[in-house]
Amino acid sequence: MTIRVLVADDQDIVRTGLRMILDAQPGIEVVAEAVDGRDALELARSLRPDVCLFDIRMPELDGIEVTRQLAGPDVEDPLAVVVITTFDLDEYVHGALKAGARGFLLKDAGPELLTQAVRAAASGDALIAPSVTARLLSTFADGGASSREPAAQPIEPLTEREEQVLVTVARGRTNAEIADELSISLSTVKTHLASLMNKLGARNRVELAMWAYETNRMPG
Repeated sequence: MTIRVLVADDQDIVRTGLRMILDAQPGIEVVAEAVDGRDALELARSLRPDVCLFDIRMPELDGIEVTRQLAGPDVEDPLAVVVITTFDLDEYVHGALKAGARGFLLKDAGPELLTQAVRAAASGDALIAPSVTARLLSTFADGGASSREPAAQPIEPLTEREEQVLVTVARGRTNAEIADELSISLSTVKTHLASLMNKLGARNRVELAMWAYETNRMPG
């Protein structure tokens, strides 16, 4: 099945470039473009694309607010959102991920990573640019901890294996890479991920990764 994508960015050249890259990929089609956040919100609600690719800084409504309205905790049927930005330490990225985004990319990520992020989001997975995963999340965990609510405690203690899976997720590993690294099957990885999400009240692996950093699960 074709993955239907909505692209939102206020720069014409960026939207055109993203469309050209994605339309060139088999099984992916850009079905609409938005020039600002309000336009993106209306198009997303009317078209219900499989993946929304949003710039963080947009006129009218920024990418964080649009993401929150389409994929936030109170949204009954959330859409898959991937946020894209010029700066890897953009102060708004953490807010966008908290708002429900399934992925984060830099605009210079390249066609391969962009395509991977869209396919991951469409399949219910999530991808944060590997080059910035650790630095991004640890920076926000260290620098913004005092201004955020304490991380939620799990409803049940995590098992040793779940702790191991959690760390690999926070490092940006895919399911296949986790299976290889921990010498377990793909189905076992998915079982552990489902259990982690249930125990931590997380909706996707991005939220798992943030929780790992916020609770200092990552080894130095």
